[in-house]
Amino acid sequence: MKLDHTNRTHAKLSASGAKQWLNCPPSIKASEGIGDRTSKFAEEGTFAHELSELYFSNKYEDLSDFGFNKAFKACQSNEYYSEELREYVEEYVDFVEERYNDALARDSNVVTMFETRLDLSSYVPESFGTGDVIIFSGGVLEIIDLKYGKGVEVSAIENPQLRLYGLGAYELISLLEDVHTIRMTIVQPRLDNFSTEELSIDELITWGTDYVQPKAKLAFNGDGEFKAGEHCRFCKVRHTCRTRAMSMLDTPDTPAHLLSDSEIAELLYKIPDIKKWADDLESYALDQMVNNDKAYDGWKLVEGRSRRVMTDTNAIQNILEKEGYEAERITKTELLSLTALEKQVGKKAFNDLVGAYIDKPRGKLTLAKESDKRPAIKLSAEDDFDKI
Repeated sequence: MKLDHTNRTHAKLSASGAKQWLNCPPSIKASEGIGDRTSKFAEEGTFAHELSELYFSNKYEDLSDFGFNKAFKACQSNEYYSEELREYVEEYVDFVEERYNDALARDSNVVTMFETRLDLSSYVPESFGTGDVIIFSGGVLEIIDLKYGKGVEVSAIENPQLRLYGLGAYELISLLEDVHTIRMTIVQPRLDNFSTEELSIDELITWGTDYVQPKAKLAFNGDGEFKAGEHCRFCKVRHTCRTRAMSMLDTPDTPAHLLSDSEIAELLYKIPDIKKWADDLESYALDQMVNNDKAYDGWKLVEGRSRRVMTDTNAIQNILEKEGYEAERITKTELLSLTALEKQVGKKAFNDLVGAYIDKPRGKLTLAKESDKRPAIKLSAEDDFDKI
């Protein structure tokens, strides 16, 4: 494989973050010094890209069947490997093969590139990205991008990330070939989402020079105005951004004491964003109090509700049956719940017999007002809370 996907470097103004910096240029500078956080979903997506690259290397490059089978076997030991993931990756690979065959029908001279670094600096200062799949023939250039997530459907129409990748692919291919049309495609197999935007190369270049370049210059220098919107979703300062807070809290400023129907309708559109903003703010404050010893006036950390659990149901059932409790009394299709068993056996007798197999884990840390009756939690290095 050509790329170490897990250790990719990221441009200051990345194509994947273009929606953010195009709409809110100064947010990039405001985010400096805040580290990136990965997630199991991002890691799973990285693995899906690695597996697809393995398929492409076998189909279109010089990886032998023996080499493929050996590498594939290694992939099967990855924690994110599943038959479901393999099927979705193969669906993506099959889609790329269809587009390759279309290119072959246009012209027998087909250029293919996979996981290719793209230079975007002609339009965005010091920027670069990675094109998952690039196919060219007969003046038509297509870039195909795999989105493995299933949380939000992503469209290729007017998608700034794909357009920037398109510009980068054009800069690369145009050194040797004449390009007149560019197609930018997103494949999101888990949502059965396949979308394509087609533009003339002149339209794409005009977008790059007239719209992207000025915005990118502002973002690179930390200039421009903050603006809240859907692009806040992955911004590193979304939790504490004053502009976002003001947009959430803003209500129509009219003399009437009651909101009109039209004002209510407008506010209803904001509710999903308000809920998300509130969750972001609460999770940020909790993280700061747990991990950075931050204090907020009037708030404290408390231990959330915890439930007792049976650590070894087989051992508990065996002990109770040896004590003369018939299986019909303590099981149905499986062992009864802890509370139900206590009723059958008696609370004290149950604890004497199987108390060693009962555990009450510490509750998850949560925020609470100072007036909350639960005691405040003081953390130490040895604490084993499931923090956040």
